[in-house]
Amino acid sequence: MRELRVEDALMYLDQVKMEFGSQPHIYNEFLDIMKTFKSQAIDTPGVIKRVASLFHGNKRLVLGFNTFLPEGYRIELPLDGSAWPVYREPGRTGCVAIGPGPGPPPPP
Repeated sequence: MRELRVEDALMYLDQVKMEFGSQPHIYNEFLDIMKTFKSQAIDTPGVIKRVASLFHGNKRLVLGFNTFLPEGYRIELPLDGSAWPVYREPGRTGCVAIGPGPGPPPPP
């Protein structure tokens, strides 16, 4: 697993906070997803799908999440122009599509 630099993580968190400054529930949902991932309650494909859904439409943040992924995993933009990104995982040929799913709950 590649080493996550604290500076990179903090910079990404600042980007998320700035992007969703007027929507703090999205930033908080992201933090909840990361806590769940760190506790290993969801696996890497699960965290990729949840983050891609939460940040859908924001290519910079979706691709920036690669910073947090273990070695061998990578989120990419599909060549066909699809609105949803894809990801690669170790030991698997080709890409796995990320599509609309249940997504985060609506804000209170």
